[in-house]
Amino acid sequence: MSRFPAGAATPASIVAALKAVSGGLPKARAHFVKGQCVRGTYAASDQAKEITKSRSFTRPSRVLARFSIDGNPDAPDANSLALLGFSFRLGGADHRSDILVESAPVHFAKTLDQMLAFLEVRIPRVDGKPNIRKLRAFSAANPETLRQADYLAAHPPPASFAGTTYWGVHCFPATNAKGETRFIKFKVVPAGREVKPARNTAGTKAMSAALLHDDLESRIATGDVRFNVMALLDRPGDPVMDVTVRWPDEDRREAVRLGTIVITGLEADETCDALGFDPANLAEGIDRPPDEIFAARGIAYAISPAKRAAR
Repeated sequence: MSRFPAGAATPASIVAALKAVSGGLPKARAHFVKGQCVRGTYAASDQAKEITKSRSFTRPSRVLARFSIDGNPDAPDANSLALLGFSFRLGGADHRSDILVESAPVHFAKTLDQMLAFLEVRIPRVDGKPNIRKLRAFSAANPETLRQADYLAAHPPPASFAGTTYWGVHCFPATNAKGETRFIKFKVVPAGREVKPARNTAGTKAMSAALLHDDLESRIATGDVRFNVMALLDRPGDPVMDVTVRWPDEDRREAVRLGTIVITGLEADETCDALGFDPANLAEGIDRPPDEIFAARGIAYAISPAKRAAR
């Protein structure tokens, strides 16, 4: 029996729509096309074991990670409204966890069918632009799909991967050594110097098309790329199935520092491509979120590399 409700959308159709929106390049990723693979280390905090028994979060390890930017790979990095992503792998071969966080605390769709419809109205026509009338009609009928864009407009990320706060949109059941389970959300916060938000003005046209990569490389050279991995703790009644909504008072929610990631060097893109990131890989102590979007992620992440390799 399928784990997804009956409908038009499947993980495969989502991957196809994502590729169509981002330009349809055969060898490119379906989502977060442009990015930079990096390596580093993770050091667990003394508090991590109070939240989870997962060895990927309670023990030190090497880190493989990828910073990325959503959208067409030919677009300049200077667009302050583009969603930024940070995928990272903690732990060893027998206790690996792959986590994806983004520069907005909500996803753009609640269900696969809604996600497919959201993407389809954004697929460019022959003139390179989507059908604005259909896009506006869809947005009016599905206002929750605007929450991610509204957040980015109100909170544009800095012109720096290293200076961006990243959020997990899914609710993960976390179990500690005492057998106590509660939902957490991941929040990854820069621990380096403050970076001011970019301004999406006419002046950005003069900015480097590789702005984010150049800034990252410069910061790694000075040892200034480190993040605190935080666990936001649930409260009774918090929504755990709808990835388009935030928990009440989320910005002031109690949080526990699980550990610190330090990025120490750049890696070739092929390294991240070859090893991949699979959100379904979670070491015991961090369980899979119950929402429909997460259930599709593991399948979609397997489909996209296979399609790229086959071409």
